[in-house]
Amino acid sequence: MGIRKKTNKNPPVLSHEFIIQNHADIVSCVAMVFLLGLMFEVRLGSCVLYVSLSEGLPEESVVNHFHHGLQDVATVFFYMLVAIIIHAIIQEYVLDKINRKMHFSKTKHSKFNESGQLSAFYLFSFGWGTNILMSENFLSNPVNLWEGYPHTLMPFQMKFFFICQMGYWLHALPELYFQKTKKEDIPRQLVYIALYLVHIAGAYILNLNRLALVLLVLHCFVELLFHVSRLVYFSNEKRQTGFTVWAVLFVLGRLLTLSLSVLTVGFGLSNADEQVLDLAIGNFNVLFVRITVLATICVTQAFMMWKFINFQLRRWREQAQAQPVKPKKPQAPKSKSKKDKANGVNGVSSNGADSPRSKKEKSS
Repeated sequence: MGIRKKTNKNPPVLSHEFIIQNHADIVSCVAMVFLLGLMFEVRLGSCVLYVSLSEGLPEESVVNHFHHGLQDVATVFFYMLVAIIIHAIIQEYVLDKINRKMHFSKTKHSKFNESGQLSAFYLFSFGWGTNILMSENFLSNPVNLWEGYPHTLMPFQMKFFFICQMGYWLHALPELYFQKTKKEDIPRQLVYIALYLVHIAGAYILNLNRLALVLLVLHCFVELLFHVSRLVYFSNEKRQTGFTVWAVLFVLGRLLTLSLSVLTVGFGLSNADEQVLDLAIGNFNVLFVRITVLATICVTQAFMMWKFINFQLRRWREQAQAQPVKPKKPQAPKSKSKKDKANGVNGVSSNGADSPRSKKEKSS
């Protein structure tokens, strides 16, 4: 993310600089329109579609359950606006104040903002996801990850969790423009965002929400440790212990992700009784879908390991270059005996001629 320079000049209305400086206020006004619509009975139905969760069960029950549908697109859009507002609040009231005190360089400034935003998001996602796992007893009984598929019905907290996840990663797309991201960093950011959206939305549509929730909690914990370690490193470059712990947990996280995916999709769903593609009931348990899901997960994990290895090699190379080079010891002067050998033995030089000293001895 680039650096936003605040100036006293007022840019022209609706210009690029005006939108970038005031994008949080503009988005807040748009979100307020939907919230104000809840106060009027005429617009109540359409506004509820954006603000609250839809696609619920028609019958009354003690615990409300929901399933996914096309109306979720409107809800994701609204919470994308909320994510933009929260992003601006964290940036202005937390990260910018720290940046002014620390006086980071341009490169560190950009990386600090990125890690600061993602640390807050991963901390929130990890805590919220862990709470859902504990309340739904998915950790105590792993068989629930595939037993009873398709898992078309979700409790309120689980569906809201996935809506917020998709809204957050969608908000990262306009943030590339709002934060003035450098052109060379845009491809990396787009790949990063696309991987999250494909995996989260894919699991949400294919009713693999239980497996996706477990893997997201695991992934958020590892990523949280990395970005916190990077924030600590920016404050003091000698503190690199967090990167070592993160490296170990990163490898273990990739192995555990592959193990749970193969166990759930490769073994659990393959032994299910109903293996028929049925869009009406949301059953996608067929061989082609299972192979596609496993292949996507394996390719993604391989890509992450390749990036991880390159990151570690670059760190080791930088540490090797930073180590001071030991000065070479001065060579000891040649001994007298070696000079004598060079001049000749017993007054005779190496070319057979008499040395000046031998000539004096002969004349005497």
